[in-house]
Amino acid sequence: MIGLGGSALGRVVRSGVGRRRVQTLVIALATMMAVASAVVAGSLMVAANAPFDHAFAQQHGAHLSVQYDPAAASAAQLDATRRQSGVTATAGPFPSTTLRPVTGGGGHLPPLTLVGRPGPDADVDDLDLRSGRWAAGPGEIVVSASFGGPDIRLGSILRASDAADAPTLTIVGIAMSASKTADVWATPGQVTAIAASTGPLTTQMLYRFAAAGGNDDITTARARLAAAVPPDALLGSQSYLDTKRAADQNAAPTIPFLMAFGALGIAMSVIIVGSVVSGAVGTGLRRIGILKAIGFTPREVVRAYVAQALIPAAVGIGAGVVLGNLMALPLLSDTEEVYGDTSLAVAWWVDVLVPAAALLVVVLAALVPALRAGRLRTVEAIAIGRAPRTGRGQWAHRAAGRLPLPRALTYGLASPFAHPVRMLAMLLAVAFGTVAATFAVGLTSSLNAVGEAQDPENRAAITVIGGGLSEGPGGPGGPGGPQPGKGDTAEAAVDTARVRAAIEAQRGTASYYGLAQADVTVTGVAGSVRATLYQGDSRPGSYEMISGHWIAGPGEVVVPTRFLERTGTRIGDPVRVTYRGDTQTLRIVGEAFDTSDDGMRLHADLAAFAAARPDIFLVEVGSGLSPAEYARQLEAVVRPLGGDVLVNSPTESEGMILILNTMAVLLTLMLVAVAALGVLNSVVLDTRERVHDIGVCKALGMTPRQTLSLVLASVAGIGLLGGLVGVPAGFALHAYVVPVMGHAAGTNLPPSILEVYDAWQLVLLGLAGVLIAVLGAALPASWAAKARTATALRTE
Repeated sequence: MIGLGGSALGRVVRSGVGRRRVQTLVIALATMMAVASAVVAGSLMVAANAPFDHAFAQQHGAHLSVQYDPAAASAAQLDATRRQSGVTATAGPFPSTTLRPVTGGGGHLPPLTLVGRPGPDADVDDLDLRSGRWAAGPGEIVVSASFGGPDIRLGSILRASDAADAPTLTIVGIAMSASKTADVWATPGQVTAIAASTGPLTTQMLYRFAAAGGNDDITTARARLAAAVPPDALLGSQSYLDTKRAADQNAAPTIPFLMAFGALGIAMSVIIVGSVVSGAVGTGLRRIGILKAIGFTPREVVRAYVAQALIPAAVGIGAGVVLGNLMALPLLSDTEEVYGDTSLAVAWWVDVLVPAAALLVVVLAALVPALRAGRLRTVEAIAIGRAPRTGRGQWAHRAAGRLPLPRALTYGLASPFAHPVRMLAMLLAVAFGTVAATFAVGLTSSLNAVGEAQDPENRAAITVIGGGLSEGPGGPGGPGGPQPGKGDTAEAAVDTARVRAAIEAQRGTASYYGLAQADVTVTGVAGSVRATLYQGDSRPGSYEMISGHWIAGPGEVVVPTRFLERTGTRIGDPVRVTYRGDTQTLRIVGEAFDTSDDGMRLHADLAAFAAARPDIFLVEVGSGLSPAEYARQLEAVVRPLGGDVLVNSPTESEGMILILNTMAVLLTLMLVAVAALGVLNSVVLDTRERVHDIGVCKALGMTPRQTLSLVLASVAGIGLLGGLVGVPAGFALHAYVVPVMGHAAGTNLPPSILEVYDAWQLVLLGLAGVLIAVLGAALPASWAAKARTATALRTE
């Protein structure tokens, strides 16, 4: 028989789309949510792909930030460093010093690097002025966006130090430096004036090099700069590789997380679209037979049913792209704050690739049932119509009838077995929705556990700095310069002993321990390794243990995962550690969850080294005394000794953890909604097919409430089974993805992060499958309950 023209095919497609309004809406909404979630996930994956590199390139970041002694290096000598081999761009010289500001409430902020610049623009480290304006005169400062707090905002007033005549400083701007070259900026004249009363003045120079891809390149460039100035003129330097490593390490764990949700979204799209088109074929067998009888070829039938899926899908895809962009913007804004990127936006190719992939998925999902429609024989299609095969599901009705339940419930429980393919699609939709919910609950719990496990020193209410500020790699006033807890001078030893005695004598001291941070060398490891040495009972500040136990004596050391991997050691092995010429053999007793310093850090007892002295004390305050009051009382004793007292703020989750939590909740809600739409489609088809049966039941006395129970019961069993399948699958997905995220960050994970599910949570998550199914069936169940008996008997 000769095939019909395109106009006839178009009328059939339009008729099918208009007649099956619920299925059309389901496809449109399902694809919209799937595409929206894919756009959001794809956008964040792009943002998480080398975020530091994007910001660093846009701001022409400094490959090397160098601090010089202005008394040893003249302006001409510094100018000569610009012409060194390999230098491609420079900025500076900028005056620099260390600022220890005091807030309006009298609180002391940690030491900050203050740099004098005439403006944010420069050939190197071109700052992004986020808000406010640049400092224009005395008493005005601009703070880094990476340094936050309740007292750090536009308009806040600080004092340069606690001296009586210290100048006041007003925050007039917030800026971001991808290179992290300073914490605070002011005019050059202001920095010079402040340095005269607060600390030594240094000179900062910023450099970019032709070759800066690795540590060897940076080391070579630094050696050339040091050779161009007098000996000891170069006080210290900071490489961009350290900042890059930290940023990339924070971003890497997001990739497995987003890929998992992306895979769930794709699977859900295939299930929903395939289910809808399969349902359209199953309920339209007689129509398909008639179309073939009037001249439609099998190929035209296939095209018609694929087109009926593509039209609403195309509408949903277009709406999904718009929705995904709107949803991605606030998340990208949060990511921008975390990474310091100044140009985060939805990549254009994400808006192209995602819709194209979605259309391909829709075509493939619709093609299988459409091919089934094309292969149907004309006479068979007309004869069978839309009725299920004789006897299908009868065994289920007989089995359900034996249950001690009302007949309406047993009838509903058995009815899905009349359409096994449709029941399987509904089961898969519910199962995947439950998988997403289970995975999200575990993931957010794990992320919160990560936030609680990081920086255990912050658990203490009070930090007491015992004096003795040492110079870090950046020299005084530079990045990595003077910081608390990094000095071990003889003067500091005397001061800290008196500070310790003051803490012990202070009323309200519940417990305390001391620590010192120092660079040590480890036999077999090139360069220095950062060590944290503890004095006293350090268990309140112990890191979460992946394996082994926390340090309990002078001969023990705890190390992170990366240290074990790079040194080829394991728990029980000895390591030779040298501190100030004192070499001790320590035994590894534990693997700690610690990603600081690129995972190359030691935790040991301070008593292992005779020359070590604590310069920070972490204090717990007893009940009946507020930390703020305790700090004020202790400060009156400690400040004359050269120390300082800081009240620690409650530990908060880091920015990236908050973003991942938001993403998990958002994507889970979308996937659960898609699962409910899949149930809605199936229940609408079933309800329409059984509308005559429902009318007969109502004529025999079935009440609206029993009708509602019948329809809901038809999905409750599937929902329960989907929950029983989805919870173990979500549990397994969490057990796979979270360790992968940890490995991407360079660490194994402790049980407190992996074992986050409680028994009651798993039970509730299992019931979530029933909830998803009931939510999807609620609308058609309500329609069936409200339908009048005569209307139901006449409706086909």
